[in-house]
Amino acid sequence: MSQKQRILDYLQSGKVLTRLNSWNDLGILEAPARISELRAVSWPIVTRMVTVKNRYGENVRIAQWTM
Repeated sequence: MSQKQRILDYLQSGKVLTRLNSWNDLGILEAPARISELRAVSWPIVTRMVTVKNRYGENVRIAQWTM
């Protein structure tokens, strides 16, 4: 199964994807590239920027992708 298909299946199951869980759950390091490729063939993937705390307690913004 391709990385794009793994991401598509993950999103179609109603889950929220981030860079971290794409690596942990799917073994995909460059999720943003695969998201761009899926969008290029008209998959309706939504990006939401959220603020979270990193391991040092600092606020950082990350992308969350959903369908």
